[in-house]
Amino acid sequence: MYCSQIERRMELVRVVSHNTHKKMVSCLQGHIGADAEKRHKKLPLTSLSQAMVEGGNQLGEDSLIGKMMEVCGEAENRLASELMLHELQIEKDVLDPLSQLAEVEIPNILKQRKQLAKLVLDYDSARARWLQATKSIISGTNTQALTAKADLLKEEVDEAMNKVELCKDQLAADMYSFFSKEGDYAHYFVTLLDAQADYHRKSLTVLESVLPTIQAQQDSWMEKPAFGMALDDHLKRSGREIALPMEACVMMLLETGMKEEGLFRIAAGASKLKKLKAALDCSTSQLEEFYSDPHAVAGALKSYLRELPEPLMTYQLYDEWIQASSVSDPDKRLQALWLVCDKLPKSNKNNLRYLVKFLAKLALESEVNKMTPSNIAIVLGPNLLWAKTEGSLAEMAAATSVHVVSIVEPIIQHADWFFPEGIDVTGCRSKEVLEDLRSTERKHVQQVGMN
Repeated sequence: MYCSQIERRMELVRVVSHNTHKKMVSCLQGHIGADAEKRHKKLPLTSLSQAMVEGGNQLGEDSLIGKMMEVCGEAENRLASELMLHELQIEKDVLDPLSQLAEVEIPNILKQRKQLAKLVLDYDSARARWLQATKSIISGTNTQALTAKADLLKEEVDEAMNKVELCKDQLAADMYSFFSKEGDYAHYFVTLLDAQADYHRKSLTVLESVLPTIQAQQDSWMEKPAFGMALDDHLKRSGREIALPMEACVMMLLETGMKEEGLFRIAAGASKLKKLKAALDCSTSQLEEFYSDPHAVAGALKSYLRELPEPLMTYQLYDEWIQASSVSDPDKRLQALWLVCDKLPKSNKNNLRYLVKFLAKLALESEVNKMTPSNIAIVLGPNLLWAKTEGSLAEMAAATSVHVVSIVEPIIQHADWFFPEGIDVTGCRSKEVLEDLRSTERKHVQQVGMN
């Protein structure tokens, strides 16, 4: 490559290196040139960490948000440390060399080009004076003096020429040296990506070390909504055999709702129902105000059953339930239903037994509340079993309601035959159960945390 081509390349490298350095500096979150401690303090991640830790301390250990903020704050501080070390490395191994190249090395070489131009002018001037002196010798009278002057000027010309040649050689040597080192200069960008990869790996290690801890806290936290949660997940989290919303609603209804006409059929006020569901979701024992509104309690129980991700009587056994209900002989139909019921998973069977025993007790008051086993099956059955198909709630209810009634009604009518095991649905311990709901869950969560 000719020197002129190298010179153009150098100027272009200088410009792009300068621009790249400028953009890279703007990417830094710390203050360039500051020491490690000051740099760490000024990072946005450090400010975030401090805010999170302070917020967590203010909320305290009783708040899940407080716990999460404290753990996250510590993690953000570790990430800030990794970022600070990363930026120091980038500054030392990439930014400083790039700045040296763009602002010192290349400009110094290019300055020699200007110096060479000046030396050439000096040479041309000395040569012109020498030529003029030689002409004067030919036409002049004082030949000896003119010759001496011409000799001195010739020495100046020779000296100027030597300076030009030396400068040319030095410039060429520096240009060729630059050209030969382009691979070294290009390696700055390999160093950049290596440093970034290492930083992200270390940051990922920090996050992966924290995530199991914070996820465990999330999973073990007791204040997790029961509505819409899978039955097994709710029971495991709460350490219960019977779902909290179901037992709480049954206990309240046993106290004040057994003689309420149209229970489960008459809709409750939307705002009261929403409030009760929210209260049950946060496991509060402060439910006294709802004793006077059994329709809201019944509505909450229906909503809980309907919002289960899978019906209490399960998708898996849906076809078997339908097939059993289609048996024409009454006795054989009961036997077929019993066989399907016996296949239910343990948690589903326990909760269905608890609910059916309550519904059977409710049906005993049908002369007052008008809720016979048939009426109960009509209004509550579609919330216990539905097909796993796409469609609106109304469409799914219409498709299965007839079959479901023929399944649920005989189970309520023969509750003690389907579930001979004794179970307390007398209502005598309802307030005790409601007051114990929260403390039971706290105790279970503490055990989970210790394990």
